[in-house]
Amino acid sequence: QVQLVESGGGLVQPGGSLRLSCAAAGTFFAIYGMAWYRQAPGKERELVAQVSSGGSADYTDSVKGRFTISRDNVMNTVYLQMDSLKPEDTAVYYCNAKAPTDYGTVRDYWGQGTQVTVSS
Repeated sequence: QVQLVESGGGLVQPGGSLRLSCAAAGTFFAIYGMAWYRQAPGKERELVAQVSSGGSADYTDSVKGRFTISRDNVMNTVYLQMDSLKPEDTAVYYCNAKAPTDYGTVRDYWGQGTQVTVSS
């Protein structure tokens, strides 16, 4: 089992920065890909950024050049550095991790979510 604990959300003015962290805890053999999703009120959850176990990263177009995802495989932690924040980045941000099960499948795990509000 994997528990994901997020931190770092809050209120920031447009143009500001925040850094989200998500640490994986529990008993597990490995963590595969890790990612950040977000969900704004009235909208579907969307993938913001993802990073493979080898460090390869992908971003949704709206955050390219502003957000940076990274991970520490020793600490089983993923980060999301968010710069030049815009009001449209306001959402609940969720950490996601994929890990193998005892049955040979891969399961998704989710954090509890952290609120990011960009407003003046």
